[in-house]
Amino acid sequence: MRKPVSPRRQFVKAAMAAPYLTKEEEQSLAVRWRDDKDQQALHKLTSAHMRLVIALAAKFRHFGLSMNDLIQEGHVGLLEAAARFEPERDVRFSTYATWWIRASIQDHVLRNWSIVRGGTSSAQKALFFNLRRLRAKIAVNGQSQPDSNAYDEIALAVGVSRKDVELMDSRLSGPDMSLNAPVIESDGNSADRQDFLVSDGPLPDETVGSEIDKERRSQWLGSALTVLSERELKIVRERRLTEEGATLESLGAKLGISKERVRQIEARALEKLRAALLQENADPAAFVG
Repeated sequence: MRKPVSPRRQFVKAAMAAPYLTKEEEQSLAVRWRDDKDQQALHKLTSAHMRLVIALAAKFRHFGLSMNDLIQEGHVGLLEAAARFEPERDVRFSTYATWWIRASIQDHVLRNWSIVRGGTSSAQKALFFNLRRLRAKIAVNGQSQPDSNAYDEIALAVGVSRKDVELMDSRLSGPDMSLNAPVIESDGNSADRQDFLVSDGPLPDETVGSEIDKERRSQWLGSALTVLSERELKIVRERRLTEEGATLESLGAKLGISKERVRQIEARALEKLRAALLQENADPAAFVG
């Protein structure tokens, strides 16, 4: 019994059988689509260039994505090219469409090749799609793995930093790994991969405790500040409670007093604050973060 032909094979066969267009035919169809939104003109123009989409999609098969999806994304780029093409420019449609088709397929690869998004800048995209070729070139020259000089050469050729090259090389060297994937320990017990990740941050209970203490100290300070006069409060706020504390000279000029007088008022205000805080809590260590 004859094996049925797959839909994709039928599609490819039809695309390859589509007639080529002359430059004049391309121009006419493009004008009809742009000016009159003639759907038949668009269909004929894109159908004649689906072989270009298939050829470009085939170049990205080694990323492990569905060929059907690559062709579909390439077709999206082809439609985008048809929408933006300017017939009055003396350029063949295939030349113009190639960029849009490739860009659409590359965006699809970057979105779906890994769950970790990479290649956000144009230089990083170039690195992502050219690193394999550059690595293969290095292998031809007798190196199985890039060395320090090779990384520098690749970085210079693509226009990125060496650190970017090393990071991208490590990403392309292996597939994504789930943090929930089980790991069998030497004693036979099983644990998730994330259980072996070490965090330098504080434990959750320490974080909560720190936030509670911070809020409590803020309340104590707000209550203690009410014992200060308006001028004392202004000096303490601008000298002690801002990221860039005001100088004695600037505060003296603003208040119309000498810098020595500002210093005296500040010292008296801090003593009043200390006394008020100790009334709230007799342990001075409670106010230290």
